[in-house]
Amino acid sequence: MGIVNKVMEIMMRSRMKAVEESIKNPVATQERVLFDNLKMAKHTIYGKEFGFNHVRTMHDYQEIVPLVHYEEFEPYIELARKGEKDVSWAGKIGWFAKSSGTTNAKSKFIPISKESLEDCHYAAGKTMFALYLNANPETEIFLHKNLRIGGSSELYQHYDTRFGDLSAILIDNLPFYAEMKNIPNKEISLMSEWGAKMDAIANAAIGEDVGSLTGVPSWMLVMLNHVLGQTNNIYINDIWPKVEVFFHGGISFQPYAENYDKITNKPLNYIEIYNASEGYFAVQDTLNTKEMLLLLDNGIFYEFIPMEEFGSQTPTVLTIADVEIGKNYAMVISTNGGLWRYIIGDTVRFTSRNPHRIVVTGRTKHYINAFGEELIIENAEAALKKACSETHAILMDYTAAPIFMRERDKGAHEWMIEFTKEPDDYALFAELLDQTLQELNSDYEAKRYKSITLNPPKIHYAQPGLFMEWMKLRGKLGGQNKVPRLANTREYLEPLLVLNETTF
Repeated sequence: MGIVNKVMEIMMRSRMKAVEESIKNPVATQERVLFDNLKMAKHTIYGKEFGFNHVRTMHDYQEIVPLVHYEEFEPYIELARKGEKDVSWAGKIGWFAKSSGTTNAKSKFIPISKESLEDCHYAAGKTMFALYLNANPETEIFLHKNLRIGGSSELYQHYDTRFGDLSAILIDNLPFYAEMKNIPNKEISLMSEWGAKMDAIANAAIGEDVGSLTGVPSWMLVMLNHVLGQTNNIYINDIWPKVEVFFHGGISFQPYAENYDKITNKPLNYIEIYNASEGYFAVQDTLNTKEMLLLLDNGIFYEFIPMEEFGSQTPTVLTIADVEIGKNYAMVISTNGGLWRYIIGDTVRFTSRNPHRIVVTGRTKHYINAFGEELIIENAEAALKKACSETHAILMDYTAAPIFMRERDKGAHEWMIEFTKEPDDYALFAELLDQTLQELNSDYEAKRYKSITLNPPKIHYAQPGLFMEWMKLRGKLGGQNKVPRLANTREYLEPLLVLNETTF
């Protein structure tokens, strides 16, 4: 494997020991994380207000400290952004990750402490490589460079704190030895204009020895196709023969899988990661399944609300000890960045309790439930996959919204779908999408039964490049910005319909 791989292997094996210990003792690990965090924050404004000193057990914590959404927690964040010390975490928070605002028009600013930077985000990055090495002992990625596509975001000053895209913060603070293994360099990675950035990345990467890729599937695909166009190649392996793995996160990989198959001529490993501004939560730890190992020793204490109780005044809130396989939960986190019982807005389902593995099923706000159908992203993407497979289509992007009932008109779902390869039969595609959604979701099936409540879905086929143009017009082009998949309103679909009728 070479001396570099040997050194990295020793480091990663050491990391695996800590991971294995947390797997053996999940409840004790989570309890230790909670009380370590409480100890750091007990003298803060938030800690004093909510009695952190009085917490003796995990149950005490749940009884004393309230569940919060961003809106309730925002006043404390704003105080910290103005430079106030000891607000919800010991000391002064110097960095704030600005969210892309996919579920809310209002931007969110997530505190990034030194501890969350080092012991959550960077530690989880090491865990990602350790888990990959453990699953694939013959890997040689440490001998080669990693091509990263981070957020097209600059870093801004606010009072005497700074904010920006999470990936920009991570890149800006990377130690020099880690920076040496990544391309492009920091200067290019932090460029804000996406078009110029693509050219700069292509110029920097084409002659390099790339062994791994890291980024959001949609933006990485755009970048790889740009590089293929620049070099007149068909496959990325012709440019980088040693590339073996794509570490991806941010959005589901499933809609993009066939697109990646088209541009690779040898098997590529795909490793899903679950990270966000609020923390780095899970990593796929095997090569043959898409489940992710929940990271229990990462500065984050987890709680889970059964989705059937989400939104109620007094929901059941479970710790890692009591979750059930197969149930859909809203995730709640308490972090070493100073978030406390924070409802992050993601939904997950456990596939295993030994070890604790999850899949991300969607968002608490990214769903369609205008008629009681409770359609989540997991349903949508499974149905789209089947419809594409049967009609030999390749999906690029999509979004969907309700058509609300008016007078005697029934409701429906309306879709905007962009393809890399169009279906052989559009009518069959629409039929398969509808049928599969009914098979996967009994609530949707009940509403579609004899079209009593819902008419068949209405599907619009997008001009090539529609979603990218729309994201550009919204100032959301590049990096970690995401196309909203499902919405319970028509705020995303309406401008897409208008734009699709114009030439851009």
